[in-house]
Amino acid sequence: MMALNNNWQGNNLGEALEHQGISRRSFLKFCGGLAAIFATGVPSMGSEAQAQEIAQKLAQVEKPNVAWLQLQECTGCMESVLRSGGTTIEDMVLNLLSVNYNELVMAPSGQAAEQALEQLNATPHILVVNGSVPLNENGVYCTIGGKSAEQILIEAAENADAILAVGACAVYGSVQAAKPNPTGAVGVDEIIKNKPVINVSGCPPIGEVITATITYLLTHGQPPKVDAEGRPLFAYDQRIHDSCPKRAHFDAGQFVRSFDDEGAKNGWCLYEVGCKGPSTFSPCPIIQWNMHTDWPIGAGHPCIGCTEKHFFDRFTPFYEELPNVSGFGIESTVEKVGLGLVGAAAVGVAAHAGITTFKTIKVRNSQHDTELLAAFGDAPEADGDAGTQAKEEKEN
Repeated sequence: MMALNNNWQGNNLGEALEHQGISRRSFLKFCGGLAAIFATGVPSMGSEAQAQEIAQKLAQVEKPNVAWLQLQECTGCMESVLRSGGTTIEDMVLNLLSVNYNELVMAPSGQAAEQALEQLNATPHILVVNGSVPLNENGVYCTIGGKSAEQILIEAAENADAILAVGACAVYGSVQAAKPNPTGAVGVDEIIKNKPVINVSGCPPIGEVITATITYLLTHGQPPKVDAEGRPLFAYDQRIHDSCPKRAHFDAGQFVRSFDDEGAKNGWCLYEVGCKGPSTFSPCPIIQWNMHTDWPIGAGHPCIGCTEKHFFDRFTPFYEELPNVSGFGIESTVEKVGLGLVGAAAVGVAAHAGITTFKTIKVRNSQHDTELLAAFGDAPEADGDAGTQAKEEKEN
């Protein structure tokens, strides 16, 4: 567990790691993984030069102060960090920050905790926020030490050098903000308008993505590039569908139709039982959880799209197909969004280009009717695309 005692010895992070007994080789391996995530989202592809550069910058970082707020939420995001499967995150980065305030793991409580936050707010610091901000009834739904979540957030953000909204709750309100949103839950960037907010989305986000974002701030001295939703592009620039190991089954029309059928036993695509991977941007299939042990789709459960804004309202019922999506029409939808937002997704799709060798392939949909799927890259035609052709075949 991440302790809040003073583990920093020396003038910078490099000296502190040396005192902790962390070898140069281990540190470079850690930085190599970060370099890969920053560059491509693939932990095994970072160059040695990039790793050396990150190691040099990170080693010179002086001890930064961090305020870690937990507002209206379930602590799942913090658990994701603490239960990453090893001690890399806690000991190498988070435990070596000066985390003066975090309700879940700090020893002080009551007035001592409030005093620690008050002192921290008066100095420059990194602000990490878990949880949404309820605005209805003057914020009565989440109060800490007699203050509303909104007041606590505003006070903590005043002197913050960087602000991270971590988790779906902090990004836009998550389940609490689902209709009819009785508490009036909103995300951090709905309250803090005068400073940029980095949105690390997910319910919960992958622990390594949280750490990589903080490390980026420490090594680059500025926030990472973000997408239209304020999410770091190095982590959220490609869809789950593009890197999913079940993508070949999607291309071949091999779908699970119930969780106990032969398709499920054979590890086929989960699209027809509600997988939202085709419309969800996240590095889940690449980084995974618990030291690359597993992830939801790998365990046989469809993606519910938790990194996407308002996923609970948009994607429920979770075990039904995505609306208005027919096979590779998904890709043409992304083209309309714009390649500027997709970024490295094109690289992931290109890796599957050899799989989809035919212009169209026949598959069975959930009603057991035969339809045709257009190959990736085929734009809808004015006189009839693959979806129209399939519809005409079904009507005839």
